[in-house]
Order: sequence, then C-alpha cells, then structure tokens
Amino acid sequence: MIVAREKDALRIKLEGDTVKNVFKKVLVSPREGWEGYVMRVFDLEADGYTPKHTHAWPHINYIVRGKGILHLDGVDHEVEAGSYAYVPGNALHQFSNRGEELFSMICIVPEEGDK
Repeated sequence: MIVAREKDALRIKLEGDTVKNVFKKVLVSPREGWEGYVMRVFDLEADGYTPKHTHAWPHINYIVRGKGILHLDGVDHEVEAGSYAYVPGNALHQFSNRGEELFSMICIVPEEGDK
C-alpha cells in the first residue's frame, strides 16, 4: 500500500541521443505492491521528446498538463491535458512537447516495460 504525492517522487532525467528534456518518476510498481504493472509520470520540458520506438508491451497514457504530439504508427495526434491514449504493443510511437509549458503524462505499462 502507498499514499504519496507525485511532487515528492524521485525525478530521473532520461539520457540518450533519441531523447531530449524528459524526466521520469515511478509512482506505483511491484515494489509498492502492484504486481505486474508500473505507473510512471513523464515530464517533457520545452522542446522535449521521447524516443521514436516500438516494444512488445502496450501502455496507457493520460495527459496531466500541457500539450503535445503523440506520433502513433505514422499519424501525429495533438494531445493536451485530459487526453488519453492506448498504445498497442509493437506500435511505433513518440511523445513530444509542442508548447513552452511543461507537458506531463501518466504512463502505465506491464512490469517488463519499466526495466
């Protein structure tokens, strides 16, 4: 069991050639008792983007703040606070911040997706 605040979670900067201005916070995982799944928050600062990639597992996303683009299998979708998406396994996808303010989203994946 866990009751906490997102603002107090450890914020880790993601590094690499295919990612820019992205930070991750793990909120709930098997460590807290949710077997098989992980809920994270990703913060994309101005001009930030996640890698354009695929993987076998699906994920569920809910946009908490800001606005951006979800590139999903060749189509760019405008998303903003209140938008949500299901990204199936093996779908090519990327999130990017298109505004000046912080773009934050909840991302839930099977446990294998957060290793």
